[in-house]
Amino acid sequence: MTAVSEPRATKAIARARRRAPYDAESLLDVAVQVFNERGYDGTSMEDLAQAAGISKSSFYHHVEGKEALLAAACDRALDALTAIREDPLAQEGRAVERLENVLRLTVMALITELPYVTLLLRVRGNTASEKKALERRRDFDRFATDLVTQAIADGDLRTDIEPALATKLVFGLVNSLIEWYRPGRTPSDEVVNSTVSLALVGLRA
Repeated sequence: MTAVSEPRATKAIARARRRAPYDAESLLDVAVQVFNERGYDGTSMEDLAQAAGISKSSFYHHVEGKEALLAAACDRALDALTAIREDPLAQEGRAVERLENVLRLTVMALITELPYVTLLLRVRGNTASEKKALERRRDFDRFATDLVTQAIADGDLRTDIEPALATKLVFGLVNSLIEWYRPGRTPSDEVVNSTVSLALVGLRA
């Protein structure tokens, strides 16, 4: 397995290399970037150590191992989703208003935690950590589906699309941002407003 080449080193990796001494957070940033570039299964601890510019033993001094890094990364993204569920904007008002707020907060969280959300959306349940992450994602999906179901019952959304399918389509649009959005190229507020507008326009009653 070849090491991650210097030209492909990301800003996160460069920042981590400049940081001394290393800490768990900076090494997690490196790990997430390498996982996203190489795939979790295609990444070894040796790859991570080389990307960070330290020895493998030094890397192990800060973290337990590769799966612990994956679990911590997924938890960071999922904690952002949990915060959305608990936000007053997601708890108060008509269901359609809460749904719009949840979509807006989700896009903002994706932009803020882009590398971590990208990794989360790519897990497939091949390890215990991935299975746990997928179950937490399903909890959020059920929460969102309940909002869509209530908004349909209120007469605010169209009734000819099954709620679970509507939820998948709408949040699929949101999640597609990981494939093209890059910080600095498009103003984040424009991305948030445009995504929410497009996601809801086809669902309005």
